[in-house]
Amino acid sequence: MTDVIEVQGLTKRYRDVVAVDDVSFTIEKDTIYGLLGRNGAGKTTVMSILTAQNFATSGEIRIFGEKPYENARVLSRMCFVREGQKYPDDAKPIHAFRSARLFFPHWDEAFAQRLIADFQLPVNRRIKKLSRGQLSAVGVIIGLASRAEITFFDEPYLGLDAVARQIFYDQLLEDYSEHPRTVILSSHLIDEVANLIERVLVIDRGRMLLDETTDAMRDRASTIVGDSDAVDSFIEHREVIHRERLGRVTSVTVLGPLDAADRAQLGRLGLEAAPVSLQQLIVRLTQHSTGGAVDASAPIEEVSR
Repeated sequence: MTDVIEVQGLTKRYRDVVAVDDVSFTIEKDTIYGLLGRNGAGKTTVMSILTAQNFATSGEIRIFGEKPYENARVLSRMCFVREGQKYPDDAKPIHAFRSARLFFPHWDEAFAQRLIADFQLPVNRRIKKLSRGQLSAVGVIIGLASRAEITFFDEPYLGLDAVARQIFYDQLLEDYSEHPRTVILSSHLIDEVANLIERVLVIDRGRMLLDETTDAMRDRASTIVGDSDAVDSFIEHREVIHRERLGRVTSVTVLGPLDAADRAQLGRLGLEAAPVSLQQLIVRLTQHSTGGAVDASAPIEEVSR
């Protein structure tokens, strides 16, 4: 597939703080990406640099084969929707949508109107008078109706309730199937977006921790539960990224797929294996990268702190 974004050695420093540390990755055309990681990991900084709203300290960025800074040919093909987007004091949603219609060449006004109705958004109320959820809906509508070739959603839906978030997910998938484009979705609600994303980028402490397809991620780890001695026997020579113990029962998360021989051994040892959700896996991996894998001698109360 064609790469629409190419990033090589991207670094961003704020005095003595390294927000993004030598990050390299590519983004393929017409794919939904999840840009995931803990708060402060560097996700927003990366998005801001890619959309020319921030400057890199070093590194090379190409979008559609060109540098994005002060490049109207590139910027007009991207849409960046972020939490807490600022608007003029007297602005109303209808003004924001009119501006978006002028800026984005693929804007779909009929789609925007359907979304306005779905989110029950009061378009003639001043934006500063909107609830947090209504403000989030303004950004979501712009991001979807823009039909930009690359759309960044930086957790703009945090103010939406569960019903409204599901509307967003459903509309994104439905419209993406009819009008494919590249979507980069930043979220801490990982389990909610797991079925949307096709590829996962995980950033931790400014560095790229993981770049894999979602399908590959699902086979990346398993949780093994059972008698502590049997668990210890099974996990020998395996990479353990999390461990809990309650009495004689131990639960461990191990990296690597389980083959037929592994499952036969689990049966002989009386152990159970369960898949690890995308959210659990990313939490465990980021804990592990900071030394968070917990020793089996620690009681479960200490593990959960």
